[in-house]
Amino acid sequence: LEILVTIVNLNDNSPVFKQTNLNKTVPEDTKVNATIIPREDLSATDADLDTIYYALTTAVPDTGGYFAIKGVNNPEIYLQKALDYDKIKFTTLLLYARDRPVNSSDTTHTATATISILIEQADTKPPWFLPCTFINTDNNVCISSPYAGRVNISEKSTVPLALEPGPIYAIDPDYTLNEKIVYSIVGGDTDNVFSIDADTGNLTMNKAATSPETFLLQVMASQVNNIQKYSVVCVEIKVINKSDHAPYFEKSIYRGTVSVDLAPGSLVLDADVPSKPLMIAAADDDFTDV
Repeated sequence: LEILVTIVNLNDNSPVFKQTNLNKTVPEDTKVNATIIPREDLSATDADLDTIYYALTTAVPDTGGYFAIKGVNNPEIYLQKALDYDKIKFTTLLLYARDRPVNSSDTTHTATATISILIEQADTKPPWFLPCTFINTDNNVCISSPYAGRVNISEKSTVPLALEPGPIYAIDPDYTLNEKIVYSIVGGDTDNVFSIDADTGNLTMNKAATSPETFLLQVMASQVNNIQKYSVVCVEIKVINKSDHAPYFEKSIYRGTVSVDLAPGSLVLDADVPSKPLMIAAADDDFTDV
């Protein structure tokens, strides 16, 4: 008597990951859709030879949406959204492997793998001149105001020029890299009157300016390791006549009179000479009377 016996496979095994804890460093400038972890490093096996279904979640708040898997049966993780080191520096992903679809009513076994992702800051921003003002809520674009200073005509300063709102200074906003920055004058320096220290940004004079004019210098700050990472700022230098004396009022006290209910715009009269309007005068010994 020949008896045929069919063995029915019982779903009594859970999926197994090759690694249940993975660590991965991802550069900030990784291209969208690039593979972060390949399928072969994430695929789970099942002794029951069941089809495995995958799902990916994020365990760290406010870091979702950046990473995803290729499909329900393909656990390859890829970058879904451009990274920004100022927004996300670290996240933890949980990859689930099931031997039945998510909504199945059959007995389901699940395995979990934890994937720790560390974001590595990349050289993505040009130098910023300080002080500067952020123009968006992401704080990734900072616009500086022009610098301004004055020099005396026919006089060469022997010390670095004082500027407003402060000395020329730029930083690398990719602060974990903090690349070295050098300074140069790239425009506006007619007749080579000024020099700038490449390392400090101090602005000095090569010679005296001989006419009352305004120099609009274009100063560039660039990274030593990549000249394409640069910023340019305007430095306005006014050439003025030298002032040795402060202006002063001719009297220490001025007295005037007004009438009750006087209309706006009416003259205030001199208290000592009521027939004349009150005149307030100042003088400066740097200027002769004409």
